[in-house]
Amino acid sequence: MNEEAGIYARESSYLDRYVQFGEAQGRVLSLSFPNTPDDDAEPDHALLDRVEGFLTGTEDDFGDVTVALTVPTDRRAVLETVREIPYGEQVSVTELVRMTPEGDPDDEEDVRTARSALADNPAPLLIPDHRVRDGPSAAPAEVEQRLRSLEGL
Repeated sequence: MNEEAGIYARESSYLDRYVQFGEAQGRVLSLSFPNTPDDDAEPDHALLDRVEGFLTGTEDDFGDVTVALTVPTDRRAVLETVREIPYGEQVSVTELVRMTPEGDPDDEEDVRTARSALADNPAPLLIPDHRVRDGPSAAPAEVEQRLRSLEGL
């Protein structure tokens, strides 16, 4: 198992802020878009290279990147379903709930669970909540809009 752990960040001119993530044992714990990175963040990491490529037009679904989802099972199911939305496509919250195993778009609790999962997404971009057109995103609004624009959404 990969024992590497750390915080990594690199500035993105496209987003006009940094992309920062924390990793432990080969799993991404969180990804964020701060204006200033943590003091101990390192700029060199293969995932940052891939994110940079993505932000300059290279399609990447990041499907092989392991995200440590330490969230309740119902929210995990929603976030795992979000990862299946293809690049350049979008769904509504209702469609997302319908796509989620055991999700019922007519059940208000399932819709609330989906919206909460999106809002608390620990790794926006890797779990592309910007592809859910009427849902909240864990990314700042301006980042969400740039990601949507990048994908033609």
